Amino acid sequence: AVRSSPDCAAPAMRENPSRSTLSSDPHDRATMLDDVLRGLAASPKEISSKYFYDARGSELFERITELDEYYPTRTERALMKRWIPDWVRRHRPVALVELGAGSAQKSRIVLDAMTARDPACLYVPVDVSGGFLDATASRLRSEYAELRVEPVVADMSEPLEIELELPEPTWFALLGSTIGNFPEPEAVDLLGRMARRMRGSDRLLLGADRRPGPHKSVARLERAYNDAEGVTAEFNLNVLEVLNRELGADFRPADFRHRAFYDQAEGRIEMHLVARADQRVVFARGHEVRIAAGESVRTEISCKYDRPTVARLLGRAGLEIDQWVEDHDGLFALVLGRPIR
Repeated sequence: AVRSSPDCAAPAMRENPSRSTLSSDPHDRATMLDDVLRGLAASPKEISSKYFYDARGSELFERITELDEYYPTRTERALMKRWIPDWVRRHRPVALVELGAGSAQKSRIVLDAMTARDPACLYVPVDVSGGFLDATASRLRSEYAELRVEPVVADMSEPLEIELELPEPTWFALLGSTIGNFPEPEAVDLLGRMARRMRGSDRLLLGADRRPGPHKSVARLERAYNDAEGVTAEFNLNVLEVLNRELGADFRPADFRHRAFYDQAEGRIEMHLVARADQRVVFARGHEVRIAAGESVRTEISCKYDRPTVARLLGRAGLEIDQWVEDHDGLFALVLGRPIR
């Protein structure tokens, strides 16, 4: 989604590393140019994290998820393997709707538990990339012979329009701490759109990256975005290569450095590109942007949570916590939410 708010970059789709969100459509390119120029005119300057994910960016993020420093992917998966079978037995969902489904890798943990009870249950992957979604649906149909897969091409920042009649109970999933890429008002709006589709026995399955606490230091959190191999830095700088290729810009990536830090007051990681020298960047249509030495361009936010902040988000959306589990190091939480009765 193109997100023009100066408060936030677009969701980075952190758990869907193998897809591309870029389009060859000239209309889309014009929209992209308008979005990028608007972001670079904002204060602070920003580039939407949507543009991370060309083929190279996707490859780099896949490497990030395998790094020792980057704990969220493996920690969330371990929590799901531990708790999902029990939760499925208890709540007996017959349908799963997943926003930002991507390749549905972790969704298979839920689908395995669901299809063990009912091989003909329903899976509705929702994603903005139609071609990628079709490929995911095709793979799942071959893996689960009786599973009904009904993909929906949609932008999670827009109203959730699913024309299917969803059986009850249905689970709505938002995994990978994708919720963290939205500032609180937009996160509440997103959760509220899901809540309005939910009935009494439906549930929300949410992954949330934890704030620093007794067992999770700020240093541990920041290392996840500043790995020793420099893969995250390369991933961040690659967005400039994307803009050069897609929009005919002349960014010099070597003249920027990667910076990622935890903002204690905001409770979030911010990722930036900092100019090493004065920059004059020209785009193909003659648009010019100036970036001063030391000036920073924000490329991503990633909000972090504790139980009170998640409870507040859910409460404002008309939901409440049903189940809350986290790993013993307090790195990540898996949450099951229910409509407030």
